[in-house]
Amino acid sequence: MNKKILAVLVTITLAIPTISANAASLQNKNVAQPTIAILDTALDTSLPIFKDKILFEACVTQWSSCPNGLSEMEGSNSSTLKPEWISKNGFDHGTQIASIAVATNPNVKIVFVRIIGTSSTGLRQSTSEATVYNALDWVIRNKDKFNIQAVSMSQGHSAGRNPDPNYCPSTPITEGKINQLMTAGIPVFFPTGNARNYSKIDWPACIPSSVAIGATMPAETIAIYSNHDPLLTDFFALGQVKAINPGGRVVNVGGTSAATVIAATQWATIKASKPHLTYSQIYDLISKTSKPTYNSKITGGKLINLGAALNG
Repeated sequence: MNKKILAVLVTITLAIPTISANAASLQNKNVAQPTIAILDTALDTSLPIFKDKILFEACVTQWSSCPNGLSEMEGSNSSTLKPEWISKNGFDHGTQIASIAVATNPNVKIVFVRIIGTSSTGLRQSTSEATVYNALDWVIRNKDKFNIQAVSMSQGHSAGRNPDPNYCPSTPITEGKINQLMTAGIPVFFPTGNARNYSKIDWPACIPSSVAIGATMPAETIAIYSNHDPLLTDFFALGQVKAINPGGRVVNVGGTSAATVIAATQWATIKASKPHLTYSQIYDLISKTSKPTYNSKITGGKLINLGAALNG
């Protein structure tokens, strides 16, 4: 059993390989289709990569800025933004994250929930804890309808360098939502953060019942930017990958956000392939079959090994 507001996904210029040798094999096998909920900025639903992949769209924000002028909307076009807005102010993040999920498992089905509001001029609106727990509450209400098997939210608030060992803020509402989903067998994945902090991870990843994900490099060593708490970091996944921007341009990206959605998609793939396994059994399977990973500052990391877990 595991131990326990946006982590930056940085666009970079490195030549980075595609995500996984598992992806092509998954596409060619009769693997059950996993469903994940991605809670993020916005989504360019017009891209061919998302054809038949977007199971449902929703918008849940703290502001009355969903396309219908309210704080909540469901159905087609609820997760999107105007073309002139979606590529600015970080709103491209959601499209990138969803494209990484599809690259991780071409069979994935996505429930995409837009959680960031926009002003009348397309500026990003502020968020608080309510952004997180309202979105998780929507998932709780709709988990059975869409058979959601994992949740990926690339949200994070830095813990800073405060030496207090009890650095994780008390947020009982959010924790309660995460616990409710965990009880239902649905893990909630959050990034550890990208601040090179090797003793603390971002909130809400620091909540013990969340699944906190750090990032590795293509060589399977831990990325130097990846935050880490040896007691609270659960697993690592590849953080340097190709993604697709709104409009269809392929970019190289790096960060714990990318690792988080990869980990969530891998978990859902295992669950869809082994539906009889419980939350604890899947967690233990991933832990048992993981590869050891480390860098000069961090040891004891567990890199998710999807192929080994599927065959385990």
